[in-house]
Amino acid sequence: MAVVNEITNRNVDFAKWYTDICRVAELVDYSSVKGSMIIKPYGYAIWENIQKNLDKMFKELGHVNVQMPMFIPESLLNIEKDHIEGFAPEVAWVTMGGNTPLEERYCVRPTSETLFCDHYKKIIKSYRDLPKLYNQWCTIVRWEKTTRPFLRSREILWQEGHTMHQTEEEARNETLTMWHVYEKFQKEYLALPVIIGKKTEKEKFAGAEETYTIEAMMQDGVALQNGTSHYFGQKFAKAFNITFLDQDNTLKTPYQTSWGVTTRMIGGLIMTHSDDNGLVLPPKIAPIQVMFIPIGKDEAVLTKIKEIQNKLSSNITTKIDLSDKSPGYKFAEAEVKGIPLRIDIGSRDLENNTVTFVRRDTLEKSIVSLENIEKTIEETLENIQSNLYNIAEKRRNSMLHSAANYEEFKQITETLPGFIKINWCGNIECEEKIKDDSGYKSRCILIDEKTDGVCAVCGKEGKHKIYFGKQY
Repeated sequence: MAVVNEITNRNVDFAKWYTDICRVAELVDYSSVKGSMIIKPYGYAIWENIQKNLDKMFKELGHVNVQMPMFIPESLLNIEKDHIEGFAPEVAWVTMGGNTPLEERYCVRPTSETLFCDHYKKIIKSYRDLPKLYNQWCTIVRWEKTTRPFLRSREILWQEGHTMHQTEEEARNETLTMWHVYEKFQKEYLALPVIIGKKTEKEKFAGAEETYTIEAMMQDGVALQNGTSHYFGQKFAKAFNITFLDQDNTLKTPYQTSWGVTTRMIGGLIMTHSDDNGLVLPPKIAPIQVMFIPIGKDEAVLTKIKEIQNKLSSNITTKIDLSDKSPGYKFAEAEVKGIPLRIDIGSRDLENNTVTFVRRDTLEKSIVSLENIEKTIEETLENIQSNLYNIAEKRRNSMLHSAANYEEFKQITETLPGFIKINWCGNIECEEKIKDDSGYKSRCILIDEKTDGVCAVCGKEGKHKIYFGKQY
């Protein structure tokens, strides 16, 4: 394992710092497949915790998991033209089967709307067949030109929900419900103070009528789109000729949604919470929440640690470092890997009926009594979780700016990192002007916040409050 001094300072090179964290914390490795990463056991354990908790939330709302094929025939992909045009530059094609040219090209799925629609056409016949609340956990392929661990890879782990509904109201409710599920998960589990809103027409998902987004801000003030929920209306269903016999004995077209998140959230975790000493993980998502480090070889110490472990809640994951490494190396390793709470205990500690707590969020050390230590551990983990959220929220709020006119907007882009809120007329010309002038892209329309003035760009009537920012 690499040492901490191999991590670049964030203020010197944020991008290098990020990749150093991924490497030193043993989350990923580069592979011989250009543009694709190997997710190592510790990195995959974080994804498993994300998957486990999100999957539970999905199933509580009635969703079930399915598995669709990896390959999509070109003719199927071409049925919805707006959709394929949006993905065409990133599609990977299969043209040979063994040594035989294929009669029709197959793409490796960049997303699965067409596959789900093709299936739904076969199984939806009556209103009794609705709603269909399907989700799949899988990989997708998008031929990215520039890749970075977790943030952009040619092969991506994700989940994609695809649902069909009897009415527009049901489908719209589903779109917003799953949007808020993502918001809740990222705030409560990942400790990310995300901003939610609606994408502009220019930035919405290819083929969607409306896209709702989860926007996280990294320590450098740059945005990371951390999840989306899409309302498709009847667009795909009509293209695929999906109909059902309704209660009034007439054929109708169902309404569709789609929603998804990816391993990009792990990148968001790293860039929001970590520091120059290594990874920092919120307890609710950490593979190991408590690391016990015995000092010396006193069997009584090990017995006491196991006693504490047995009394802890089954929801708390713990590990004892029994390796033959030096205590100093064990301390550094736990720190680099972002383990929320380290507990050091030796013979003298037993004599004093105490242990040493070391918190990863603050790096604070404290002497803690062994009396009621199980409760103290639980309370400390809860405090670390909330403290990480509060730190991130305070930092984010310090980088949220407002501009009343374009001069103010440009001045902020040139002097301060973060997101800029403006009144916007809704015209794509103003949106593109901002991008062309500054590189800032629209992040999200704030649907619960009313405009209070004219468009900051053109001076015409303002229709929306919207955030702009740079993005990963």
